[in-house]
Amino acid sequence: MHPRLHLILRLGLALTFLGHGIFALNGRMSWLPYLMTVGFEQDLAAQLMPIIGVLDLIVALLLIFKPHKHLFLWCFIWTFAVSIIRPLSGESWLEFVERGAFYAVSLMLFLNSLQSNKTAAP
Repeated sequence: MHPRLHLILRLGLALTFLGHGIFALNGRMSWLPYLMTVGFEQDLAAQLMPIIGVLDLIVALLLIFKPHKHLFLWCFIWTFAVSIIRPLSGESWLEFVERGAFYAVSLMLFLNSLQSNKTAAP
């Protein structure tokens, strides 16, 4: 993959994590039902929100300054999970579809990092 394209995709994904991290740090109450769908009580879900926010901000910074295949894998797992939780919590399946770019870009960066490792090997 061309280095500029790789950078643009990483920056776009980093902005997604940055925005969601800021929302979570601000205690976005509309997201609590997503955590409650997977079994968290409302109070614990509210307490986890700032932690999730900090983790998202760390991921955003790592995407920009220290990209790694394991980070891309985490981004894929997380973006897929937070996308699929929406229809599982009663919202439309279109909420999952609409967020396809988040998990597709993450998966593409991960798969590209695996391919890059193969071509770099002697």
